Amino acid sequence: MSSGVKNIDESRPLLPHINDSMLIRESWKIFQVMAEFVEGYERLFPIKPAVSLFGSARTKPDDKFYKLADETSEMISNAGFSVVTGGGPGVMEAANKGAYRGSSLSIGLNIVLPEERANQYQDISLRFRHFFTRKVMFFKYASAFVIFPGGYGTLDEFAEILALVQTGKTKKVPIILVHKEYWEGLITWFEKTLLPADMINPQDLELLDYAETADEIVQLLKDKVEI
Repeated sequence: MSSGVKNIDESRPLLPHINDSMLIRESWKIFQVMAEFVEGYERLFPIKPAVSLFGSARTKPDDKFYKLADETSEMISNAGFSVVTGGGPGVMEAANKGAYRGSSLSIGLNIVLPEERANQYQDISLRFRHFFTRKVMFFKYASAFVIFPGGYGTLDEFAEILALVQTGKTKKVPIILVHKEYWEGLITWFEKTLLPADMINPQDLELLDYAETADEIVQLLKDKVEI
């Protein structure tokens, strides 16, 4: 009768398909991660106050949200805020372009992807191989977040912002959703599904602001953020 305790041969590797050279390569990746953190901290520390702006990389230059991101970011920059984006095309390019014309810094946190190229409108340009180190830089120095319509990447960033603020891992700052109609299905799901199921609290819904125009976005920033 078995005692239920496995006899483990400690002379055998737990993961026989991994050799020493593979393990060393994996271990040394930590220095790549550290380098991304160190460069990010050193170069972004002086940028405050800053607004991190998110949105789709697929938005075309003739799209209304591209034009709105351009206009909004120039106004944000002239109001004294650095503008931080993912550095790519679409809404990110529009925001960097507008901020680049303004009086404050235009910053791109560029991710290394085969299909994504950094835009040319960046006063400070950083390159990241890892999404998680890049996200830390988005969140650490932001005095507010402005979120334009986007896809999975934008939703990922939006959800993490909510989780960090909800849990107190980052300070409570304005989270501005642009074009309320675009977000209504998601917010309704928050209200009709998450809230009744006690997955969130009523005050969690109060973390969000909404805006339709550049003037509204900038006014919310002026009202809620100390420069």
